[in-house]
Amino acid sequence: MNDYGFNNENGNNQSSSHGSGWDSLKSASFYTESYKKPNKKSTVSLMQLVIVALVSSILGGGVVAAFFQFAAPALQPSVKGYLSSLISGETVNKETGTNTSSPDMYRKVEIVKSDSPVTAIAEKVSPSIVGIRTTFKTQSFFFDEQDGKSEGSGIIIRTNGYIMTNYHVVEAALNRSGKPVNGSKIEVFLPNHKDKPYVAQYVGGDQRTDLAVIKIDAEGLPAVEFGNSDELKVGELAVAIGNPAGLEYMGSVTVGVISGLNRTIPIADDKEMKLIQTDAAINPGNSGGALLNSKGQVIGVNTAKMGGSGFEGLGFAIPINKAKEITDNLIEYKYVRGRPFLGISADPRFNEAVAQRYNVPVGVLVADVSPLSGAYKAEIKAGDIITKFDGKLVKNLNELNEAKNKRKPGDTVEVEIYRDGTTLKLQVQLTEDKG
Repeated sequence: MNDYGFNNENGNNQSSSHGSGWDSLKSASFYTESYKKPNKKSTVSLMQLVIVALVSSILGGGVVAAFFQFAAPALQPSVKGYLSSLISGETVNKETGTNTSSPDMYRKVEIVKSDSPVTAIAEKVSPSIVGIRTTFKTQSFFFDEQDGKSEGSGIIIRTNGYIMTNYHVVEAALNRSGKPVNGSKIEVFLPNHKDKPYVAQYVGGDQRTDLAVIKIDAEGLPAVEFGNSDELKVGELAVAIGNPAGLEYMGSVTVGVISGLNRTIPIADDKEMKLIQTDAAINPGNSGGALLNSKGQVIGVNTAKMGGSGFEGLGFAIPINKAKEITDNLIEYKYVRGRPFLGISADPRFNEAVAQRYNVPVGVLVADVSPLSGAYKAEIKAGDIITKFDGKLVKNLNELNEAKNKRKPGDTVEVEIYRDGTTLKLQVQLTEDKG
């Protein structure tokens, strides 16, 4: 404020106590904005400015120090976020929290924030995982029939209704020959039609690999995409989708990693399978469901869990390359083609200890011989002990099957047997296993 006059913030003219001086200035011919005050006044004003500057500096320094000591730490996260957005070219609406940068940057941020691999996998594959209910007849203690039921999972593998599952999921509805039993029923529940199940037709099954195929009368179903189980590595993401504890928890998703490959697991009838091991939770009812990789591709068929107290995170799945080979054969031929068949069944009670007790060679004790098989034609009989197959010693049925499966139908092999204190060498032509 000068000594003569100024415009305030409201734009009103105000005058000082030197009104007559102001009037004389207006009428003077030399009036200009560069008017200089008398020297005495200029000296006083300069001293005032110096004092004001010193006081302002002291006060300003104190305020700045207080800000950095107390306020700055609280504001630091938001300041950093703001600076980061300036550097990246993004801006954020403070009220909505939405990104208001360029369209390309917006899409990138959305992908980073919302793209969860497991969520994407579940959305992609869940519609292809079905529930399976098997209804069958059982006998009570009073010999009257009652309805029993079991539940599991299945995988839609073809859009026209073909579904892959475990053999043991539908086994109760089949007789010993693998044919559907009268009064039994296999129902399929689609995720989007849980209240209207389809009655399924049994296409074929393979007890050896615990796989089966059923079919429903439907078209345009969401079939899964297959991965390559031969390329799996330990530590990869593994996602299991199925129905643990039955249809009540249909479509459950569990997550883990590939814990091991080619795990040899014993199954029924002294058979063994090489399976994928995972720590993704697999429980009763998950059987027949899918094990998936990070792309949402099926890499295995969930089939077993290590039970008992003290075991956790030990689930197993049939590699999909093997499963697809089996199910393709079941769909086309109703059995698995190309398997050699010897034609004997073994007594599982016979082992090395029993052999030593009766002073006979260790091997495979023949319990029965299938009519018209290679073993039947070569005159192998019940009670014989097979000690060698194709020149290799065999101590149990697994070793015999391993040696046999290296051959193909039509091959002739030498089988050495022990019978009544005598060793015989027989030539056996293998046939094709259509069971």
